[in-house]
Amino acid sequence: MEQREIMQRSVGILTEALEMRRHIRENPDADVTRSGAVSKLLEEMLPHIQLPADASVREVADIVTEKLGPAIVQITSALTHAFVQLAEIHDEGRTDVSSADVLRAISLHYEAGGKR
Repeated sequence: MEQREIMQRSVGILTEALEMRRHIRENPDADVTRSGAVSKLLEEMLPHIQLPADASVREVADIVTEKLGPAIVQITSALTHAFVQLAEIHDEGRTDVSSADVLRAISLHYEAGGKR
């Protein structure tokens, strides 16, 4: 998966979390059920791993580390980038831009093929 796609999906996870939090704040007594969007996005972002039936515990650990490690680094990097963007806007005291606006701008930037 390309970094652009990982960034967009990471922003999707943050947007979903933000919307769930807003919904809970607006409706504290509401039954808020997770939509599964975050799980689905993570499932799409993480590689599928096939393990040999006769693999030892050590071999399984090595395969999982080799396959998941790079994906986890990319996801963490994307989430960190989005966090930093949000934190900078907050620290500047900007009230003219919402968190949703920042996330939307990040997503649009990467949709257009932008780089960090």
